[in-house]
Amino acid sequence: MAAGALAREAPSRPGVDAPELAHLGSFQVGVRTLALVDAAQVDVLAFDPATGAAPKRDRELTVDLWYPAVVAAGASPETYSGSLTAEPPAPPTRFTIPGIAVRDATPAAGRFPLVVVSHGYDNETIAMSWLTENLASKGYVVAAIRHRDPPITDRSKFAEPLLRRPLDIAFVTSTLQRTLADEGSVDPSRAALIGYSMGGYGVLTVGGGELDPASPLAQFVPGGLLAPYARGGASSEVLRVTGIRAIVAISPAGGSLQAWGTEGLRAITAPLMLIAGDRDGTVDYGTGARAFFDLATRTQRYLLTFRGAGHRIGLGPAPDEMRHHLWDQDWFEDPVWRQDSVVAINLHMITAFLDRYVKGDTSRGPYLDGLIPRSSEGVWPTSAGGDYSAYSPGTDGITVWKGFKRGHAEGLELLHESPD
Repeated sequence: MAAGALAREAPSRPGVDAPELAHLGSFQVGVRTLALVDAAQVDVLAFDPATGAAPKRDRELTVDLWYPAVVAAGASPETYSGSLTAEPPAPPTRFTIPGIAVRDATPAAGRFPLVVVSHGYDNETIAMSWLTENLASKGYVVAAIRHRDPPITDRSKFAEPLLRRPLDIAFVTSTLQRTLADEGSVDPSRAALIGYSMGGYGVLTVGGGELDPASPLAQFVPGGLLAPYARGGASSEVLRVTGIRAIVAISPAGGSLQAWGTEGLRAITAPLMLIAGDRDGTVDYGTGARAFFDLATRTQRYLLTFRGAGHRIGLGPAPDEMRHHLWDQDWFEDPVWRQDSVVAINLHMITAFLDRYVKGDTSRGPYLDGLIPRSSEGVWPTSAGGDYSAYSPGTDGITVWKGFKRGHAEGLELLHESPD
């Protein structure tokens, strides 16, 4: 019953034990849905080995947009609905998630930074409403792409997201930088990319990572269709987007398939935050986020590790409808960590990172820099005082991570390196 009650709260509104920067910002939030068309795109799933060619079709993409808003008194917040692939042979499981955003609310005045969010393989944008709504309340316009992935249970179609994910991100980002700037709501020179799992692979690529044309990942896409977008390819500039000031990759894919080789991530120069669990059995921590941190040597970079956590740290708490079958619950819930705690920590750290590097708020630096690497080793001496619910100042002998509460900075590690 307690778990069900927790899941019914909007996941963008963290609980009482959340670190300081996780809480909602000062803006009310609106949401609207956009329809974009990327014309004449290669349909990799229709590739014909006999002819060595694939047809081109218009790719229709739906984008959910959350933004700072002025909400009319008495307006009802959105309840999101969606579905995720169920354990075969069952049909997809439908679910709902309560929100704080109001559909088609009047945008607040101002030109805000743009954040583009890419979900995991066969996920839903609304499963990341914990992040999209929360960031919108803090003065960001947040665009989450519905990538239309094939079902995750059909591995014969794996080439489609490998090719399309970075192309979708680049197209949506550049399109919205232009169109929303024309509307007056976005500053196109201040943009960030956030991706989870397959979305992490996508944002690392669009954020500057150069795909290796000889990698197993490139070979997985038939007909050499990925080669034009890889290092040295004739169309590689299609993946380059201007104005990217920060990249966040949560449980990023691509390492096991050596997507960028040993050199490709060195091309990233925008500040980078990697977030992962060191027990990730889906994309592998050692060849994934941990290796990416070591390879992206030309950028200011951070690696936040949830010790003992697996892959499922990118979605919010499981909705009630997803708690009746383990397959469904496992889309959302880590078996070790409380999911509401994962969400709160991610919100705190991502907010500090984006505010620091996208908005240029130098006051966020102490929430990221100079922290004791392993959070559990932080101390709060009795002599330092402070009430039980106080946030750590990170000063005067208190080495509990700044912004965390006493006894609630446990099981984390943060590594930080500056560019070579």
